[in-house]
Amino acid sequence: MKFLISGGGTGGHIFPAISIANALREVEPNCEILFVGANGRMEMERIPDAGYNIVGLDIQGLERKKICKNFKVVFNFIKSYIKAKSIVHNFAPDVAIGVGGYVSAAAMRAAASLNVTIVLQEQNSFAGITNKFLAKKASKICVAYDGMERFFEKSKIVLTGNPVRQNILNSNINIKEAYEHFRLDSSKKTLLIIGGSLGAKTINESILGNIDELLKSDFQVIWQTGKYYFPEIAKNLKERYNQSSKTEQSPLCIENLFVADFISAMDYAYRIADVVISRAGASSISELCLLAKPSILVPSPNVSENHQYHNAMSLANKNATILVEDHMAEQILTKQAIDLIQDDNRLKILSENIQKLAFADSAKKIAQVVLQQAKRKNIK
Repeated sequence: MKFLISGGGTGGHIFPAISIANALREVEPNCEILFVGANGRMEMERIPDAGYNIVGLDIQGLERKKICKNFKVVFNFIKSYIKAKSIVHNFAPDVAIGVGGYVSAAAMRAAASLNVTIVLQEQNSFAGITNKFLAKKASKICVAYDGMERFFEKSKIVLTGNPVRQNILNSNINIKEAYEHFRLDSSKKTLLIIGGSLGAKTINESILGNIDELLKSDFQVIWQTGKYYFPEIAKNLKERYNQSSKTEQSPLCIENLFVADFISAMDYAYRIADVVISRAGASSISELCLLAKPSILVPSPNVSENHQYHNAMSLANKNATILVEDHMAEQILTKQAIDLIQDDNRLKILSENIQKLAFADSAKKIAQVVLQQAKRKNIK
């Protein structure tokens, strides 16, 4: 069997896509899998690192604030659609899987035009524009939240949850090794800050502006800044804490503080985290649910349909997280973090409530949906 998977732009699309590919390969070891991504985006590195082939399209998303730039976007979409059609024709997949992001719009439309069976994965509680655009062409749509009939035909919906990185679920992690990896103290509570794979300006500014207060509160911090923000943050911290190193290479280790542009050992980071500050992307939320981690979610305002706010609200309404809106983060985020990490009863309640929302084996469930559609097509 052959499967084409398309989506990307951020880790929130890429890591679930890899998990689905791994699940398909586990069930069908001899299957062929090809990814279609956007040139210049992180999937062009992460997918080959995971052991899969990828082809890139020269495509970008719509500019919601600068409409005049969309003429070029439309032109590039048409070019990408034509290229995608050639890719699909040559690869001849049994099923094409769209995991979101603008690149999947071109790839899935191309697949539909060639009568390839399409399965979509919608991660968010508020459907994205790409999947709404593609829904009529899809045979099945795998979702992570109840109530998605608002956006999609009910007969097409399968409630699967969102796939997560499998390594973070490793229950055999050596805790001592985890603390040593980050050069932290196992006797102290730990705050983990992850602003998404690209980093989060507001979260970074809030933490940097209040780092002294955080480090005086007798707990320690693991902080993923994002590649773009790391050099300036590292420079600021070195000057503030009189660090002698002149380079801005990641990671930076100061007493009770580990700062990196990207944390590859997220299994270690999650394992020792008592509280997590995060954006409210669907993948991040799914990981927090499965790991039962108390969290403070700061939804990004720079996403389509404000879907991160809706994701966070779906948890906050069930007392499963603390929601801090982006425009309030610099004023209240640090205080909320300090108050929460010191409140054992609140930590217990948040942990219990968020775990109730977890979906286990989501990637395997999606793989089964894909395989069912492939077999149905072959029978026809």
